[in-house]
Amino acid sequence: AGSPCAPPSLCAVNGLQARTFGVWTLLSSAIRCLCAIDIRNRTLYHITLFTFFLALVHFLSEVFIYHTAALTIGVMAPLMVASFSILGMLIGLQYLEVEELSQNKKKN
Repeated sequence: AGSPCAPPSLCAVNGLQARTFGVWTLLSSAIRCLCAIDIRNRTLYHITLFTFFLALVHFLSEVFIYHTAALTIGVMAPLMVASFSILGMLIGLQYLEVEELSQNKKKN
């Protein structure tokens, strides 16, 4: 009987790695939820944007550098979410800056 993994390197994930990835996912989710609640917090906005960049780089590196993931729907979904979220947040960042400038003008 052969191994259930086609390339053995795809079965190299142990429990610690799985739990670490799970905790990272929960932390990213918490940051993103907090940003949704306080969208005008520039520091939190930038940290949230960074979580999407980190996710994009992580999944792209697993597919194209380390070859530990195949380009399936399970990998394409987070790549698309991260890409569209980065795009949306970069567009939103310009509106955040415009709003901040208009509020500063009202104060003066």
